[in-house]
Amino acid sequence: MAEPTVVVPPMADPQDRNLPASHRRIAKAREDGQVARSRDLAHLLPLGAGVAALVVLAAPATQAAGDLLASALRFDVTAVVAPQAMLEALSRQSHRLLAVLLPLGLGLAAAATLAAVLSGGWNFSWKPLAPRYSKLNPIAGFARLFSGAQFGDALKASALALVLAVLGGVALGRALARFHDALAMPLPAALAHTAQAVLFGLWWLLLPLAAFAAVDVPLQRHLWLKRLMMSREEAKQEMKELEGNLEVKAKVKARMREMVKRRMLANVPKADLVVMNPTHYAVALKYDDATMAAPRVVAKGADLLAMKIRDIARDAKVPVLRSPPLARALYAHVDIDREVPVQLFAAVAQVLAYVYQLRAALAGTAPMPQAVPEPALPPGFDPDEKAQATAEVAQ
Repeated sequence: MAEPTVVVPPMADPQDRNLPASHRRIAKAREDGQVARSRDLAHLLPLGAGVAALVVLAAPATQAAGDLLASALRFDVTAVVAPQAMLEALSRQSHRLLAVLLPLGLGLAAAATLAAVLSGGWNFSWKPLAPRYSKLNPIAGFARLFSGAQFGDALKASALALVLAVLGGVALGRALARFHDALAMPLPAALAHTAQAVLFGLWWLLLPLAAFAAVDVPLQRHLWLKRLMMSREEAKQEMKELEGNLEVKAKVKARMREMVKRRMLANVPKADLVVMNPTHYAVALKYDDATMAAPRVVAKGADLLAMKIRDIARDAKVPVLRSPPLARALYAHVDIDREVPVQLFAAVAQVLAYVYQLRAALAGTAPMPQAVPEPALPPGFDPDEKAQATAEVAQ
């Protein structure tokens, strides 16, 4: 199997690519059908599967081959008289031959697929089938032909061929007498006699293939990752592509914040009251005993946004109460559209009770409340208390 070539962007000098390939670059190479493949492993596994099949199925295969050959050589007078009988006999012989060869072929194909998966992992892509006109450039073709990688592959293939030729010659020389003796044997005995010599030669060929594959698989993986190495400019460009345009992202975030702010301010007129620290914080609260388990913060803001919440509340006739500790605690500990925590129930209940009594008084159904409550907070909920405690410890 020919090893795919990794296309290197022309913007980067190969000598400048000293950074390891990122996961995104590796994934992109695999999408393009560029994976590490070992030719030696692709030779070893099919040959090993064939040898294993011969070892396991040697006796029945020899018997089937002998029967097939004897049946094919048997003269049948009906085949001469009736051509249809000859066609039927040929069909039977073809089916019997396929019954022997098809399982062996499927096993070898499975072994070849397994070799590809073991060397580079499972990878399916149609992109290698797409036409690439850059391959038609003769100058680039000569450069690839005389490159260091091609020279190394040619040297390795020559060394393997030399080793296989020497071992094959030795095995053949030792089996010549066995082949000579088979000429004087009946066909079944001759097939069994020569099968042992063939298996002996194949085992000798498997040994160097296994040794070369053990070296070639990690070597091809290393060379593949080396070809995918990146320069600093390529790494920066990839980071920009992953993060996107920072200016566009900042504009999107600003727009999202503006939309959230508008939705929040639209909830202020529906609130029951707004709790304020007069110049810094404002928190709008709403409570409906039919649909809510606890009071809920529907809007909050600091500084200019707090003033905006206050103005909207006053225009909508929503009570605005001055309670700096409670405003600071709600702003610090409760997010928008979240219920008030249990620890602040008592404090919020006091201000809500005041608002309800004030509404009833304005409607003429209850007396006017005496004074705005100043609810006490549990320890640790007022951010100013924490800041003061930290300052005292520092002093």
